[in-house]
Amino acid sequence: MQLLGLERDGSGTPFLWLHGFTQTKASAHRFRSILAGQLELLTLDLPGHGENASRRASVVEIADLLADTLPDGPLAVGGSSFGARVALHLALGHPERVTRLVLLGASRGLASDAERQARRSRDEDWAALIERDGTSSFLSAWLAQPLFATLTPEATESNARSQHAPGLANSLRDAGTGTQVFLQPRLKDVRATTLTMAGAYDVKFTHEAEAIARGIPNARVAVIANAGHAAHLEQPEACAAEVLSFLR
Repeated sequence: MQLLGLERDGSGTPFLWLHGFTQTKASAHRFRSILAGQLELLTLDLPGHGENASRRASVVEIADLLADTLPDGPLAVGGSSFGARVALHLALGHPERVTRLVLLGASRGLASDAERQARRSRDEDWAALIERDGTSSFLSAWLAQPLFATLTPEATESNARSQHAPGLANSLRDAGTGTQVFLQPRLKDVRATTLTMAGAYDVKFTHEAEAIARGIPNARVAVIANAGHAAHLEQPEACAAEVLSFLR
C-alpha cells in the first residue's frame, strides 16, 4: 500500500520534505517555494493529514509506506517536527533510500516508560478535544502552546492546516512522540550525512538537535536566529538557505 498524492515541484536534485503535525503538503509555502527554485521538491500528506487523513499508521509504518511510495533510488529527505521524526525513522529503517537527512525540530523520543506513558496520556487528551470540539477550536488551543509563542498569525498558515478531526486525533494516538521508542542508542546507525536544525528560541529542541547530531556519525547543527519551533514558517529564507547549502 502506498501513500497518495506525491507532488513534484521544480527541477534538479530531488529532495523530499515532510510536513509537521496539523500541517499538509501545502504548508510552508514560502520555504517550499525557495527550495523548489533550486531543486526538485517532493511533498505529500502524511497519514492523518490532508489527502491521507483517513490513513492510520505508526511512525515506523509511515517510514515503510514512504519506502514503497517514493521513486526508486536514494534521495535527500527532510522534515519538520512530526515529519522530522518520520524522516529519521526512514533513514534508520531504510538506510539505502536516504543519502542526506535534514531534521528540523526533531525528537529522539522519550527515554523512560513513565515519560512515554505521560505523553500518550496528554496526547489522548488532545485527541479527545479534537473529536469533541472540532479542528478549529483544537488548532486555536494547539497553537496557543508556549512552543509556538513566536509564531505570528500570518506565519501560522491556518488555511494550509489539515481540517480532518478524526485524522488528527488518530495521528496523535498512532504516531505521537509517546508511541515511539527512544532512538538515542540507534543514532550511530544512521548512514546519511545529516543536518539537524532548530529555532534559537526553541531551547528544548535546540538541545535535541545537538544531541541527535552528537549521536550520528556525520552530522552538524544549524540554529536559526529569531525563530521558535516552526522555524521554517517564521524564518523561511534562513531555513531554506541552510538546507540548500547543506544539499549542495
